[in-house]
Amino acid sequence: MTPLERYESLVDDPEAFRAACDRPLPSVVRVNTIKATVERVRAALDDEGIAHEPTDWHPGVLRLPEASPGRNWPHAHGWIHGQEEVSNLPALLLDPQPGDVVWDACAAPGSKTTQLAALMDDAGLLVGNDNNLGRLSALRHNAERLGVTNLVVTNRDARNFSLKPFGSDGDDPARIDAFDRVLVDAPCSCEGTIRKNPDAFDTWSLDHVHSVAGVQKGILRRAVQATRPGGVVVYSTCTFAPEENEAVLDYVLDAEDCRLVDVDAPLDGVPGVTEWAGEQFDPSVEKALRIYPHHNDTGGFFCAKVEVGG
Repeated sequence: MTPLERYESLVDDPEAFRAACDRPLPSVVRVNTIKATVERVRAALDDEGIAHEPTDWHPGVLRLPEASPGRNWPHAHGWIHGQEEVSNLPALLLDPQPGDVVWDACAAPGSKTTQLAALMDDAGLLVGNDNNLGRLSALRHNAERLGVTNLVVTNRDARNFSLKPFGSDGDDPARIDAFDRVLVDAPCSCEGTIRKNPDAFDTWSLDHVHSVAGVQKGILRRAVQATRPGGVVVYSTCTFAPEENEAVLDYVLDAEDCRLVDVDAPLDGVPGVTEWAGEQFDPSVEKALRIYPHHNDTGGFFCAKVEVGG
């Protein structure tokens, strides 16, 4: 059984699902509102003769017919950033506000981190963390090109992330005791990226799915612990595996004081599954969102919104 066949029982149209996964992914860019408006970017693309059209769900997410959207001066100047269409969703669901204290727990290479900064109007504090030191260079490069100034970069295992370096154990009245919002775009088996990474299944194994699920549980649990009461955590992956999605939510709902809230998404999706491979999950995981490639002509994705108790 191939990875895609494994999930056919979860989709409404297996044939359309497989066909969409076999097609190349459309080229998409996000307008970086730290440096330019949507209108200014579209005028610049028109002047350069670069065809584009806004997606029907967000004016600042543009589809380009060319395969390399980074080969133009608006990209070089940080006005736009290549970012897969559905990848724009987690930061929008988190909805950070200017002045918030926000943690991106798995930040590199920085597409969602820099999007968070733009949504915050580059104000407040954004902590972009990744445990892979080599990938942090890409995060720093993207932040610099896109004009982000409210970002602090850290290199730690998110499962053991400490607030101490931010003054949480001192007497400074400006110290950080908790985050207002946290994004956990977790490392995963990347099944949903098959359209842009045709070799994604070459090294796929069920053992890896189970292994990475353990890491995801630790990261999401720490994210909930590090968020203030009433704060929000968005959990997302680019995989179809319930072991990495609903099972992770089920574990954290049982371990921490938090609850799932409805996801008001502008893209078509289906609810999370409450049963898989003989395992029952908390009924509230239905509030999560599964996005399949054939529903929006995007990659595959999973998103859930967690509200911390208190």
